[in-house]
Amino acid sequence: QVQLVESGGGLVQAGGSLRLSCAASGRTFSNYAMGWFRQAPGKEREFVAGISRSGRTTRYADSVKGRFTISRDNAKNTMYLQMNSLKPEDTAVHFCAADRAVQPEFNPSVYDYWGQGTQVTVSS
Repeated sequence: QVQLVESGGGLVQAGGSLRLSCAASGRTFSNYAMGWFRQAPGKEREFVAGISRSGRTTRYADSVKGRFTISRDNAKNTMYLQMNSLKPEDTAVHFCAADRAVQPEFNPSVYDYWGQGTQVTVSS
């Protein structure tokens, strides 16, 4: 089992920044590719960004490329999502997830463990 806890969400004005963290415990963190997903009311959960076990490979949704940066610190069992130039359409509950694969996947159904989510609200 892997336990994941997100933090860092909040209310920010458009153009502002937030940094989300995902703290992992349980199994060896570096054995999992990690992903960030988000879900807005009435919408399906969507991929935001993913990072490989080593951190060398990252993937982003087109909607966040150039604005968001995913990273991880395996020594601290923590993953991060730096979100800059935030837009109202980024408003959603943001979740972190862990997958036993080496590389990050876009499909949320392949992820094995999920956090409880943290709310990000961007006002216009």
